[in-house]
Amino acid sequence: MKDNFADAKTAENPAKSPVKDRPWLIRTYSGHSSAAESNALYRKNLTRGQTGLSVAFDLPTQTGYDADHPLAHGEVGKVGVPIGHLGDMETLFDGIPLADMNTSMTINAPAPWLLALYIAAAENQGAERASLTGTIQNDIIKEYLSRGTYIFPPDASMRLTADVISYTYTEIPKWNPINVCPYHLQEAGATPVQELSFALANAMAILDRVKESGQVPDEDFPRVVGRISFFVNAGIRFVTEMCKMRAFTELWDEITRQRYGVEDEKFRRFRYGVQVNSLGLTEQQPENNVYRILLEMLAVTLSRGARARAVQLPAWNEALGLPRPWDQQWSLRLQQIVAHETDLLEYGDIFEGSPEIAAKVEELKAQARAELDTIAEVGGAVAGVDYMKRRLVESNAKRLTAIETGEQIVVGVNKFEEGEPSPLAASGDAFLSVDAKAEAAQIENLVAWRDNRDQSAVEKALAALRAAAEDGTNIMEPSIACAHAGVTTGEWASALRSVFGEYRAPTGVGGAPSSAPKGSDIRGAVEATSARLGRRIKMLIGKPGLDGHSNGAEQIAVRARDSGIEVVYEGIRLTPEEIVAAALQESVHVVGLSILSGSHLPLITEIMDRMNEAGIGDIPVVVGGIIPADDADALRKAGVAAVYTPKDFDLSAIMEDIVGIIDAATPAAAE
Repeated sequence: MKDNFADAKTAENPAKSPVKDRPWLIRTYSGHSSAAESNALYRKNLTRGQTGLSVAFDLPTQTGYDADHPLAHGEVGKVGVPIGHLGDMETLFDGIPLADMNTSMTINAPAPWLLALYIAAAENQGAERASLTGTIQNDIIKEYLSRGTYIFPPDASMRLTADVISYTYTEIPKWNPINVCPYHLQEAGATPVQELSFALANAMAILDRVKESGQVPDEDFPRVVGRISFFVNAGIRFVTEMCKMRAFTELWDEITRQRYGVEDEKFRRFRYGVQVNSLGLTEQQPENNVYRILLEMLAVTLSRGARARAVQLPAWNEALGLPRPWDQQWSLRLQQIVAHETDLLEYGDIFEGSPEIAAKVEELKAQARAELDTIAEVGGAVAGVDYMKRRLVESNAKRLTAIETGEQIVVGVNKFEEGEPSPLAASGDAFLSVDAKAEAAQIENLVAWRDNRDQSAVEKALAALRAAAEDGTNIMEPSIACAHAGVTTGEWASALRSVFGEYRAPTGVGGAPSSAPKGSDIRGAVEATSARLGRRIKMLIGKPGLDGHSNGAEQIAVRARDSGIEVVYEGIRLTPEEIVAAALQESVHVVGLSILSGSHLPLITEIMDRMNEAGIGDIPVVVGGIIPADDADALRKAGVAAVYTPKDFDLSAIMEDIVGIIDAATPAAAE
């Protein structure tokens, strides 16, 4: 018996690694109000054990506008930090040595510009370019598909992306010049197969463009492939999500070897960071979100062979509003407990050899290959934007219908709804509110910056930038020169707009199949009210401001259409003036506004004031988005007929509500 025990001890934990793995980069996605306030938050988070930074920029910065542009009104500092010029970037990283920091920046259309500002700020700190490590998102195709912070047409955007990739491989060799981003595809309703196929098609389109640009010698191309990284979402079905990550790893190895001839295994490695699924966070019983976040994190950490290189977790209360520092700390501690208290990092891949896992991975790979073939048939990822957008709208509609009918259970939302009030959300300050004065302060900062710079140097730098855009010169060095000269974000983007023009992406709504649950009787109510009014009910759906998260607006548009309502929806990024003009021109019966950026109070108030001035103040306005209860009350007092938040998942009930609002507000047609 003694000998057997000794043998057992010898054989114990055969998969245990001789050396414990290093933890992944631990980040929180943060930034708000101003560069100074965000800097204070970053320095505090670093002292609490965060090992990298993940910068959230506000929407004017993400879409290439200065804080004093009309489209920026109400958006400054709301969902991230405003960066208008080099001074802001230096303030953002004051006291943080960039030569020693790994920084991820969620920026896309103006990615060359924000990287240029970062390089210029690092140079002013005395850092060498080659020492810089980090990532810019720089994935414009998914912006056309899901998140909406695009500026330029696809060809020009792909050119800028290729310029950044080609520049960094020599000048900043440790930098990841792109994070191909299926994260936002899942947020837009993508299935795991769509995440795999759309993201991989995107990556191939980008690499093909770099190769075609001729800026990288053939012998160096494998190194460029090796710097491509991905930013992935992990949902609640964590076994499927873990298999998805293994499928990503194997498919990327296959593509880089077969399509690009990359022989060195380290350049074929699937390198990815992750934020777990903000889409699954619930406004109802928000304390349950902590469990969701943990389970979703396990999907990208348990499997050593497909483990994320960087992880950032949302806070439990992000369905309510912006997280406070304490909320971010709670998510940070969750990562640290898994990384440092458990034995996870002491073992090899604990799923290797599992027939269930292997079968699921092969199933996902086969389905993804089939979808990749379809995308190739329509001309690849760039040409296939319209196709992929329609597929995403369709998938999201199916997901929401499944929740609506109870087929997909969401605890606390459509099942087990009864419970005790959450003490975490009971107080009136359960999330961060951005000071309304932040916008005025940023505009004041911007005006002072313009007044104190060398205008001739600015004009010279902008002229060189425009020339580079026109003649095909790599955009990065002229952009860095613009940064040092004092050019602003809006000026940089405006210069390129003058050369490349602007773009409006497809909505995906027109071709989406019906999403209405079987047995729905909404059509009857619509037909009855339309008959009473003498014409079909018409609804304008508007996205004011710079918020590009259009998923909610798209689903309302699809369901309204399926209910028999005539829908006017022109996509994202409309001014209040444009929305009111459309309401007048189309003679609509109701205006539906969708805002998720926190800018609802100033923008909706402005729209309603303009409607009153135009003589259409009697048209009811309904509003949807992430809107705190106090703000919802303020909107209702201002005359908004109804406010819908993420807790209102029943689209049929919303449609019935809207028809009732129209019925009550609109007199019958004269006989």
